[in-house]
Amino acid sequence: MEEKPCKPTSFWVLYGHLYLCGSAATDRLLKATDKELVARRNMGFLELLPFDSVFWSDEAVRILQHFHTTAEDYTIIFTSGCTAALKLVAEAFPWVPEGTKQPSSRFCYLTDSHTSVVGMRGITASMNVLSVPIKPKEILLSEKNRLPAEEQNCTTPHLFSYPAQSNFSGTKYPLSWIQDIKSGKLCPIKIPGKWFVLLDAASYVSSSPLDLGVHQADFIPVSFYKIFGFPTGLGALLVNNRIAPLLRKTYFGGGTAAAYLAGEDFYFPRKSIAERFEDGTVSFLDIIALKHGFDVLEKLTGGMEKIKQHTFALARYTYTVLSTLKYSNGAPVVRIYSDTDFSNPDVQGPVINFNVLDENGEVIGFSQVDKMASLYNIHVRTGCFCNTGACQLHLGISNEDIQRNLQAGHVCGDDIDLIDGRPTGSVRISFGYMSSFEDAQTFLKFIITTRLSKLDTEISFQSSDTKLTTEAVPDDHPSFNYADKLSPVPHISDSKLRNNSSVTKTTVNWQPPEAEAESIRAAVSETAVPTCRRGGKPITVTNIYLYPIKSCSAFEVTEWPVGNQGLLYDRNWMVVNQNGVCMTQKQEPRLCLVNPSVDLKQNVMVIQAEGMDPISVSLEENTGKEAVISESKVCSHRVKTYDCGEEIAGWFSLFLGRPCRLIRQSSDMKNRSHQKNAKGLASATSISLSLVNEAQYLLINVASILQLKEHISARLEEPLEIEELIRRFRANIVISAPESFEEEEWAEISIGALRFQVVGPCSRCQIICIDQRSGERNKEFLQSLSAARGRKTNLGIYLMNQPLHSYFPDTLSVGSQVLPVLKENTEIQPPTSSEEKCSG
Repeated sequence: MEEKPCKPTSFWVLYGHLYLCGSAATDRLLKATDKELVARRNMGFLELLPFDSVFWSDEAVRILQHFHTTAEDYTIIFTSGCTAALKLVAEAFPWVPEGTKQPSSRFCYLTDSHTSVVGMRGITASMNVLSVPIKPKEILLSEKNRLPAEEQNCTTPHLFSYPAQSNFSGTKYPLSWIQDIKSGKLCPIKIPGKWFVLLDAASYVSSSPLDLGVHQADFIPVSFYKIFGFPTGLGALLVNNRIAPLLRKTYFGGGTAAAYLAGEDFYFPRKSIAERFEDGTVSFLDIIALKHGFDVLEKLTGGMEKIKQHTFALARYTYTVLSTLKYSNGAPVVRIYSDTDFSNPDVQGPVINFNVLDENGEVIGFSQVDKMASLYNIHVRTGCFCNTGACQLHLGISNEDIQRNLQAGHVCGDDIDLIDGRPTGSVRISFGYMSSFEDAQTFLKFIITTRLSKLDTEISFQSSDTKLTTEAVPDDHPSFNYADKLSPVPHISDSKLRNNSSVTKTTVNWQPPEAEAESIRAAVSETAVPTCRRGGKPITVTNIYLYPIKSCSAFEVTEWPVGNQGLLYDRNWMVVNQNGVCMTQKQEPRLCLVNPSVDLKQNVMVIQAEGMDPISVSLEENTGKEAVISESKVCSHRVKTYDCGEEIAGWFSLFLGRPCRLIRQSSDMKNRSHQKNAKGLASATSISLSLVNEAQYLLINVASILQLKEHISARLEEPLEIEELIRRFRANIVISAPESFEEEEWAEISIGALRFQVVGPCSRCQIICIDQRSGERNKEFLQSLSAARGRKTNLGIYLMNQPLHSYFPDTLSVGSQVLPVLKENTEIQPPTSSEEKCSG
């Protein structure tokens, strides 16, 4: 074969395999796909080399240098992440199972460990090896477990795993435990054998230096994106070479076998530990990026020790200010979950875990804090952070509580933040090498602005206790004076119900015959008599809105047909970006300026927007062969849709200034059902949804809006129109009940011949901050709602309806009387999905 020069950054195909060569970024040795041959740049030419000469030279050396060790002591096995590295250890460790003559192995882990560590016990259990959880306080007492000299010669291998830094609280556990446990000075449990240590360093190495030359753990899993943000999907397991020969492997993937037979049970592994355990093709392009990541990190920051000091200074400053914030009654604003006082970076990392409290000391749910933080462009983590052990310890959650919460519908990762008034998780903020003093101030301003009034506190931010002392953060920043930036939080006074301003509405004269209507009403009235409702004033429907295109403007009517998915044509269409992802006002506020209207007589939907010619879309569903059915997502639900064509796609793309398309829900998806059972109605499996997020209908009460209006007007110091507020909350049904928020006490309602079940409250998000007439944002609205409602941002209730079987369509009309049925328990549980349940 003729050799040809290899140009910089070029690709070369050799025997069907792709190789990179010739540039600083790619001038490293790459493994071939079949690991038989590799190509290497040699004096500008490709040279064939035997596999044994291949290794990840620059990358491996750079990683080992970062952790202050060499290839003589550690081997690097690349994995898809830290979790995969932990799974590899659980599968390959030389466990001795129960039932043998030799004493059996034990897997011990600190209860303050990530889920991926605790999950290793699933593998050990399948190998008949016992797992023992160890509480942090117990390990400090483990010197009592030291074995007598005659029992110290046992060679049964045991494994103890603990985090160098808790991903929950940032607590740093002593690295000296590594040698103490391996030497027998500390014994997690009293049992003969030889202890090996797995140090979970994923959280620790993101902001602290790790010297493996001093602290020689046996296994160290790491995740590179946590160090410098890229690449995701790449981690590594650093294995101490003294234990590497003891590791076992059952499965062998591509490239890990030196030889094997397909027809017989014969397999001989690669000699190199890394090549033996790296099944298939590793992410070699991401591996190439690692060297540059470490180099840039060093160049920008000066090294991990400076990152450690910089991030700790920010965390200590923030912790000190947070811990001093108090309401006017002396109650603390936050409850911080920490094992330290943030005085020493050797025992505390740059992580602060907390819950926000109200004036009475009650926890404000983490999902509400998260929504408010998003208004300030602050990203926080919420929940238990894949560390149930630490969460239980700090929040006082018992094992029975965890199980009861699961029965109540709460699962890891959802937004159910309070059950029976008790928190199911907390809020976490973390600082990295790119974090600044201004970031810390922005976060503190967010807490102060949303929780405190001018009269609540006069805390100085220039306290000597909070002065930054690290070179990485200059101490000459201007002081953070927040007192003059706070808005007053007035008391919410009771308000009288006012009449709505008149609006031009669309009326549809579409009624069943009076005889049938009377029979329906009679049937409903027998089961929908209100029970124990306060007051005797009638409740009526004042407004009806439908939203033909999800997240676009409302179409108001006085009377409208009801279909099997809600109001006819409500949210049957949606706008998607060029990747087919649903666009909402969160990403594109100008959607609210698109005004769709439905003409049932002409059988078209007319779409209008300022500066654009009107365009119409047929209401007839396109069922022809030219209709291409595709799959889209609405929150976590998958829906089948079809495209509405190039003309309408061009119209939306021109108006929004970005490529997008209009799609419609396909009739194939009409059976998308709600998961809750409808008490008193037929099974919910027959209740279908359109492109809504949570339920068929959203109902709000004018009295509730008026109470909120007083609160917002006082904070904004300017008048507000009630119609503007109503439109911000994007309801389908608006009613006039005598008392504010009494709708939250209802279990069912009847409107005319229609019967609805209350599914739950609507927990509001930042869409209510968007003026539906202009598209402008004002975060005061969500803040005011949070302040007005205390520990939640609920306003409105979700309804589900199963239309009564009839030859004629049911209708919903303005002026109809609303008959509510009260619940036995007046606390409505929020929806159980992790998605925000704002009406699009």
